[in-house]
Amino acid sequence: MTLLSDIPADARLYLKPTCYVPTPIGLPDGAAARMGNGLIWFQAYELTVLRGAQRIGRVTIPVAAFAATIADLPDALAQRARHLAANISAPRPPLALGDRTIRFDAPQVMAILNITPDSFSDGGKHMDDPQAAADAGFAMAAAGAALIDVGGESTRPKAPRLWEGDEIARIVPVVERLAASGVAISVDTRRAAVMEAALAAGAHVINDVSALRHDPRAMDVAVAAGCPVILMHAPSAGDDPHDNPAGYGDVVADVHDHLEARIAACIDAGIPREKIMVDPGLGFGKSLADNLALVNGLATFQALGVPLLFAGSRKRLIGALSNEAPAAERLGGSVALAFRAAQLGAQMVRVHDVRESVQALHLWRGLADAGLSTI
Repeated sequence: MTLLSDIPADARLYLKPTCYVPTPIGLPDGAAARMGNGLIWFQAYELTVLRGAQRIGRVTIPVAAFAATIADLPDALAQRARHLAANISAPRPPLALGDRTIRFDAPQVMAILNITPDSFSDGGKHMDDPQAAADAGFAMAAAGAALIDVGGESTRPKAPRLWEGDEIARIVPVVERLAASGVAISVDTRRAAVMEAALAAGAHVINDVSALRHDPRAMDVAVAAGCPVILMHAPSAGDDPHDNPAGYGDVVADVHDHLEARIAACIDAGIPREKIMVDPGLGFGKSLADNLALVNGLATFQALGVPLLFAGSRKRLIGALSNEAPAAERLGGSVALAFRAAQLGAQMVRVHDVRESVQALHLWRGLADAGLSTI
């Protein structure tokens, strides 16, 4: 890599925590930094420098030497690096959802409850019987899910377009039943009318695969509701969120830039930062190589300074790496991805298999607690 002082002022910087340690105890003061308000400590930052689509440098900087090292950058880039580092360590405030509060000092589980005939993994499982669907949601909450994500539209590739009235009819009876029992609910939709109906029925969070871009009214609805939002990356805000003819330059950097811009748009519109989460959109318009890069680079998204949701459950990359296992046979890979996401700082994982995922995260929490208590 060139000297930091030689980096052009129009370069783009990305910062990823690395060199993890189980505890800062016994290390010199300032040798380790904490990721958010969680249980992860690290001893170095990986600084990546891009110009256009070209990577022009990557260097690992010890935490203890970070301030002195980035002082050699052009002023604007040094300020950018300090901002990213501050975001990585900024506490993630809890989500206040009515009578429930979701804390982010340890990773949480979001449960998937699709009321659709054609979702890629569980399509048709909970259709046409709102009470049975709600009962499935109650079971997920009892198994340890902090948030039940109710969706009525399939977002699999090339899924047929759905009228918003049908989407509302699918989810509202289920949301009403869950809300009446005090369950915390997010609504997985990209349509403003569906958001309004679900929130009126008792949902607490908007989870939009288009990051509030698909429907021109979506941002206004979220602002007026004052509710938390989850902004997912998808390459297209059109009918098919997987549409991506241009591909990516550097997928981690491109997704980071997109989500950073959407966070800024939400804040400008009046949504407080503490009510924003992000999801890098694993599997949406991304190749196997793209998806693997996103998983390996997941900690980069901590520099956005908001809670990170990771959704890898039963997705295509698991089948691609396991002899084309069908969706129903991807439990092992799903749990492995959830555990890996927790290791890299994800504050929440979105899963189909709640009991197994909660158990895996309990194990992760036990290991992290034991590591922190080491003297």
